[in-house]
Amino acid sequence: MPPPAKRENLLVNILFNIAIPSLILAKASTPERLGPVAGLIIALLFPVSYGIWDFVKRREANFISIIGFASVLLTGGLGLMQVDNFWFAVKEAAVPSIIGLAVWASMYTSRPLVRQFLFNDQAFDTGKIQTALAERGNADIFDRLLRSSTYWLVASFTISAVLNYVLARWLLQSPSGSPEFNAELGKMNALSWPVIVVPTMIITIYALWRLIGGIKRLSGLEFEEMMHSPPPKG
Repeated sequence: MPPPAKRENLLVNILFNIAIPSLILAKASTPERLGPVAGLIIALLFPVSYGIWDFVKRREANFISIIGFASVLLTGGLGLMQVDNFWFAVKEAAVPSIIGLAVWASMYTSRPLVRQFLFNDQAFDTGKIQTALAERGNADIFDRLLRSSTYWLVASFTISAVLNYVLARWLLQSPSGSPEFNAELGKMNALSWPVIVVPTMIITIYALWRLIGGIKRLSGLEFEEMMHSPPPKG
């Protein structure tokens, strides 16, 4: 029996794929520091290096690293081209929109992304749950539960896209590439957590709560039984 996949550190994921690259683009890519080109290259190194390290460790492509790389590349590329700020707002809305579309489209594949975001082997003992569902004849009902959870995830990304666009249009007023624009970009990244992340996290947590309740009802397992036990120490 193969060993269980190693659990990913969510904080490290967010730092390498989102927080650090955004900070470099906003604060360190000015002409008097790294410069726009070097800043973009260094910012891109973080999601790329994390994605490679995580793939070597878990033998699984990291979806967040791919999105982080694309987001940093678009932000830096638009900054280098000094395009109108409208396109930065479009880009900010495009990233969660693409994720939401991918989550929705994956429902019709053999590997729906809801299993990576919510129902994954890192948190749940999926083998035990699937066995319990099959024994009770509830596997099809559980698939419908996963589908409804997918819709909630798509809703969270849709709200994120709208709020991203509104926040970018409100804050980004200076010409791209200017020190004032970089300061506005940094402010936008800081405000995105309370303005965007909090409401989308509330929806995601609600979707997870519904999923856990559904698993408990359909499988007959208690919460402790459906979750992975912590690895033994020593």
